[in-house]
Amino acid sequence: MDVKKRFREEQIISFLRGAEAGLPVAEMCDKHGFSEASYDL
Repeated sequence: MDVKKRFREEQIISFLRGAEAGLPVAEMCDKHGFSEASYDL
């Protein structure tokens, strides 16, 4: 089964680094186009 990737690896890494640095998750989601539900996975 071929799964379509919605986000590039670089986007995910940047998002996680920001969250790890203490930036608000809601702000990071908005900036990168993620839903907060995606972050909770």
